Amino acid sequence: MRVTIKFYGIFRGVLGKNKFVFEIKNEDTVSLRELVNKMTDDIPKINKVLIDPELEDPRPNALILVNGKEISVLNGLETLIKDGDEVVFISILHAG
Repeated sequence: MRVTIKFYGIFRGVLGKNKFVFEIKNEDTVSLRELVNKMTDDIPKINKVLIDPELEDPRPNALILVNGKEISVLNGLETLIKDGDEVVFISILHAG
């Protein structure tokens, strides 16, 4: 399963690029929560700016879209992600 992941704002600065194609083997679907966990395991430097350490949740730090829809109108972190989907993380943190 291949998922396109895009990062904007501070996330792009931390990663040095804004787009990744993330591959998850032996899965037809995963929840967004599982995808975030796998992604932060594979890309540890994003963990510090994406995941709120107290809540262990990305939502306080990012607006998250799945195929153009904000996850609060879907199923939140339990939204199922399938092959070919696009997940976008837009930083709500501001530097300056």
